[in-house]
Amino acid sequence: MTEPLKHECGIVMIRLLKPLDYYQKKYGSWQYGLNKLYLLMEKQHNRGQEGAGLAVVKLESLPGNEFIYRERATGSSAISEIFSNIYKNYERVDKQKLNDPIYASEELPFAGELFLGHLRYSTTGKDGISYVHPFLRRSNWRSRNLAIAGNFNMTNLDEIFKQLVVQGQHPRNYADTFVLLESLGHHLDREIQYQFDKFGKDRKVKGEELNNLIEKNLDIHFMLNKASENWDGGYTIGGLIGCGDGFVYRDPWGIRPAFYYHDEEIVVVASERPVIQTALNLNVEEIKELNPGQAIIVKKDGSILFSQIQEPKNISPCSFERIYFSRGSDADIYNERKDLGKLLLPSILKAIDSDIQHTVFSFIPNTAEVAFFGMSEALNKHMNNVKLKKITDKGVSISEEDLQKVLSMRVRTEKVVIKDIKLRTFIAQDGQRNDLAAHVYDITYNSVRPYEDNLVVIDDSIVRGTTLKQSIIKILDRLHPKKIVIVSSSPQIRYPDCYGIDMSRMSEFAAFRAAIELLKERGMQSVIDEVYKKSLAQKNKPKEEIVNYVKEIYAPFSDEEISSKMAEMLTPPGTKAKIEIVFQTIENLHKATPNHKGDWYFSGDYPTPGGNRMVNTAFLNYMEGIDKRSY
Repeated sequence: MTEPLKHECGIVMIRLLKPLDYYQKKYGSWQYGLNKLYLLMEKQHNRGQEGAGLAVVKLESLPGNEFIYRERATGSSAISEIFSNIYKNYERVDKQKLNDPIYASEELPFAGELFLGHLRYSTTGKDGISYVHPFLRRSNWRSRNLAIAGNFNMTNLDEIFKQLVVQGQHPRNYADTFVLLESLGHHLDREIQYQFDKFGKDRKVKGEELNNLIEKNLDIHFMLNKASENWDGGYTIGGLIGCGDGFVYRDPWGIRPAFYYHDEEIVVVASERPVIQTALNLNVEEIKELNPGQAIIVKKDGSILFSQIQEPKNISPCSFERIYFSRGSDADIYNERKDLGKLLLPSILKAIDSDIQHTVFSFIPNTAEVAFFGMSEALNKHMNNVKLKKITDKGVSISEEDLQKVLSMRVRTEKVVIKDIKLRTFIAQDGQRNDLAAHVYDITYNSVRPYEDNLVVIDDSIVRGTTLKQSIIKILDRLHPKKIVIVSSSPQIRYPDCYGIDMSRMSEFAAFRAAIELLKERGMQSVIDEVYKKSLAQKNKPKEEIVNYVKEIYAPFSDEEISSKMAEMLTPPGTKAKIEIVFQTIENLHKATPNHKGDWYFSGDYPTPGGNRMVNTAFLNYMEGIDKRSY
């Protein structure tokens, strides 16, 4: 993607099912859990580069000693910083003591059995250490301590906040993580009170015995179920309770991903499957995915429960995870991205009039590379069919010279575009950013025959189109191709997201700007006015009653008309080559990613009522000139 989006935080939960002494003897270190947490977080660095944090619970800490630890940091090097700070605690410890798991368990910080890690990308614009997960709710009662971290965004934060106020609480912050922490904490308190009344009503059981009974019988299902009854959004939330219980809970729409593995030694949950494979050296079939609305719960005694917290609703796993966000090393995602490239073949051939011999094919690094492989495979297969037909048509009378000509026909693929990371860093610090932006990418000179070849370049998606206009097209035009075809392996992005991706303003989308421009050019301003009128009329309605009228902005036009207008609007002045933009169809997207039908960015079909309310707000903000997020 030429315009990286802030998106999709990553989480990790680890529960060691054996005493630390077991890992010291088998793996040579009681720090096995910490080391695996570091690896799992580092392998998910792609999911969050604005901050990182972790929390650790000791299962058998004596009174007077800490039992829950937390470390957080901001910035792209946050993972290294937090683990460096943790390991500094051990630098001055005598080596013999440091290798003693019993001493470590009793005396050293972060020497625990239950771990929660988080990688952060802000999608709300709120930065700083106070917004870095895990969030922690403190108490002297172990069971009332709660740490949470998540990959989520709530569309009805106002409703959840009001519910807390109605209950008598006074939340100190309006951010969704703070509010969810208090919501979960409230229902945890209720569950503890229920258990207290149940076991302590006759006063025969009290003190430590009563506390142990409460901790043992905590119903995490009840807490999660009651807290999330009215949640609207995409989420995977991990939590640690001070008494030693841990959980990860996935939203009932299946929007956000969560994968897990467990054996007799360890339980691991993460946002992506291949990171678990790599960290634990597992086969792909050994790792499972949490079902929508399901939680994995690990009790202090090590028992593992799979609990259906909320019933599945309109299951819509995020297709952008497959196109762009998740690591391409996942076995299924790799093949899906190749298929996205393959399925573009008919549109590409149409754009170049099937003139493969006079076309160079390339990709925009780095995330479009796998789709490029798929596109190349499809082109080579097509070329083999062309060769076969030519040979068959000539039959046995074909001359050796003609046969050589046919066999020499090939698909010309080159690495035409090169990303200059160092220049991007420099530009971010310089006032001449726009002028220099054209040089964020470089080209391979002489890779195209001037004024003779077409140039087809594939990207995984086009959002704003800013980099295309300021950089990509300008620099590709220096190669003097007859025609430049920009190919997107995803459909046109027409609608904002509210489930964890930072694209919330209608003006951000090149497709929306193109549709608005077409309406104005064709004397159809009334369509815009009518959509505004209908959107304004439902502004204060309950989210369940709101309709996505923004779809009517696109309705008068074909996909090709909007693509053509986008190409016109994104072509820099002075460009010599003809520019065409080709997009994937939604139908082909579903063919390539059959188990991930969450396509609201492209179709406007939001899986939750909050999505419709959000797009309604985004359109009203656009019409009223309000430049702020719609959630």
